Amino acid sequence: MKHIVAPLLLLLSIALNLLSCDGLDENYSTNPNHQLSFSMDTLSFDTVFTTIGSATKEFMVYNRNNEPLLIGEVMLASGEESGFRINVDGRRGDYFQDLRIAANDSMYVFVEVTVDPNESNQPLLIADSVLFTTNGVRQSVRLEAYGQNVNLYRHGLTLTQDTLLTTERPYLIYDSLVIAPEATLRIEPGAIFYMHDDANILVHGTLLAEGTREQPILFRGDRLDFILNDVLPYDRTPSQWGGIFFSAESYGNRMDNVIVRNGISGLSFEQSTPDTRKLELTNSQITNMGENIFSAFNCHIEVSNTELTNAGGGVVILSGGNYQFTHCTLANYMTLQRRTTPCLTMSNNNNDVGYPLTATFDNCIIDGSFSAGSDPLEGELYLLADNTVTFDYRFNHCVIKSVGEQSDRFESVLFTETSPSFRLTGGEANQYRFDFRPDSATTLGVGQADIDIARQYPTDRYGVDRLTNNAPDIGAYEFVPEETE
Repeated sequence: MKHIVAPLLLLLSIALNLLSCDGLDENYSTNPNHQLSFSMDTLSFDTVFTTIGSATKEFMVYNRNNEPLLIGEVMLASGEESGFRINVDGRRGDYFQDLRIAANDSMYVFVEVTVDPNESNQPLLIADSVLFTTNGVRQSVRLEAYGQNVNLYRHGLTLTQDTLLTTERPYLIYDSLVIAPEATLRIEPGAIFYMHDDANILVHGTLLAEGTREQPILFRGDRLDFILNDVLPYDRTPSQWGGIFFSAESYGNRMDNVIVRNGISGLSFEQSTPDTRKLELTNSQITNMGENIFSAFNCHIEVSNTELTNAGGGVVILSGGNYQFTHCTLANYMTLQRRTTPCLTMSNNNNDVGYPLTATFDNCIIDGSFSAGSDPLEGELYLLADNTVTFDYRFNHCVIKSVGEQSDRFESVLFTETSPSFRLTGGEANQYRFDFRPDSATTLGVGQADIDIARQYPTDRYGVDRLTNNAPDIGAYEFVPEETE
């Protein structure tokens, strides 16, 4: 027993010595000139949806002096009435006393905020401060957030009758937005839909999303903060929500001046019939998806003046059906995940069953980061033909990243082994932004579009006149010299 007691007494003695050295008895500086420093003077949050808590942000508190400091008080000026919450050096609360910070040391302050609903439809500034009192001197770090009221649907939204969704407040959709069969959803120009995590839009009836150039309709993820410092926001990261799915019984859909971005998939169309138009898509942008941008099975779809870009899978995948693409930019420079599929894939067979396909591409760009290949019609174009059914396709005045083939299916096509030059193509230096407008008057495709087709679409997606220059440009965008400050 004596052999056990002695080591225990020794351990107890060591523990007591460590406690006496934890700094509580240190001689803290009382010099009022010895103050704290902070990593920022204002901590700002992006827009925060009312009733939905923010992401956690932080700032650092530094003691850059050669003596320890005792912070007498740390407190939220509002006492949490503003909706801000803090965690100081691992402790939650709104008021702390006697916090030790060693010489040339630092501590974290973590901050969150939840904004109460209000009567405004516009974002309102919410402000508070974290107050620090050291040696009788008060210092502060300001906290700011903009609170936005939203139409919140935590358990999804199912529309069983004709409905108009207005622009008074954005829509925050958990689960999914479902348009039931026989129902039509009209969306006003300027409406914004924030989609949570795996939320989808499921169209069994009819979707009429008709925005304007000045007020496009936006579908995007609901994360408003950054995933990588202040360089890569969640809003430029794919797979932030599900996608928009059109079921077999859905026809007569129209999307004009619509932006759909950063989902798992973009627009997906179940097996249908090419006898009735399923969708008319105009003046829009579908971009930055984790899987496919646009996939359709035996449908009738018309697309014009539209950008379809950047996917982990394919940009456009067509299997049977009837399709017209006019003045579109199809390009895949996905950099945030590995690409798996050429930009454009077309086939007239699905699961060993033939489905006739008719597709025309007028004044379109088909481009991406894949090599052009060594054989004809490789690179960013993949064609899979079943000789038992119709496989009728035609490219007219297009730019295609592929080795060329002499055929009456390709009229005045510019095959290229190098990509056209665009304004911005991602990367950290561009904060992962893309701008698929031509960046010079010598960019491949500039001034080389079919004029007769261009006359039917006299302005590009941004409203630039195609017919005032010497000749119209291939793709969704006309070349415009970059503005200089």
